[in-house]
Amino acid sequence: MGKSLAVVLLSGGLDSCVTAAVAARDHELAFLHVKYGQRTEAREERAFLALCEYFRPKYRLITEVPALKAIGGSALTDENLAVPEGEPEPSRIPVTYVPFRNAHFLAIATSWAEVLGAEKIFIGANQVDFSGYPDCRRSFFEAFERAIEEGTRPETHIKIETPLINLTKAEIVKLGADLGAPFHLTWSCYQREEVACGRCESCRLRLRAFAEAGFEDPIPYEKGL
Repeated sequence: MGKSLAVVLLSGGLDSCVTAAVAARDHELAFLHVKYGQRTEAREERAFLALCEYFRPKYRLITEVPALKAIGGSALTDENLAVPEGEPEPSRIPVTYVPFRNAHFLAIATSWAEVLGAEKIFIGANQVDFSGYPDCRRSFFEAFERAIEEGTRPETHIKIETPLINLTKAEIVKLGADLGAPFHLTWSCYQREEVACGRCESCRLRLRAFAEAGFEDPIPYEKGL
């Protein structure tokens, strides 16, 4: 029998790339990329397309959720809000949180999975070394799985796979290295599109992860870091 099909939410970042590499071991791939008016939208799309060329998924889909930018409330979608450049504070949800973003992404992924006949959705969420986003917790995904069961055809059964959920960022880098994940094609910076700033919380988490894992991050960063 051939491999079963899995929808992979692929932002173009480090975690989604490693998640795609995990999914590729046992599944045919359907890559889904969502544009929502984020600051680095164009750069993330370039990363997605490059990863498509690398992994060669059976299906690929780029779609948009313009409502998230219209709603605002996040430094990733509202130019009037500054992207924090310090270390994330574990006790508070940062301004880079996009309200309920993963619910929008998973709803689209579920619709597509049901049409394609895929039984799994992979998402690179992490609840260890992360920015404290509430929609990145395993409990959220378990609740969403129950919603999928309630809101799809009786014969539809879709499981949400979160293979990185309990790994540290350094462990994610090590896993990606073991799987041959193309780190050089990924992009994580929240506010730059050509050379990563190295100062936003996403860059800081990424740089620390590579250092702790004993690898050099292959993407370019601003000089003087």
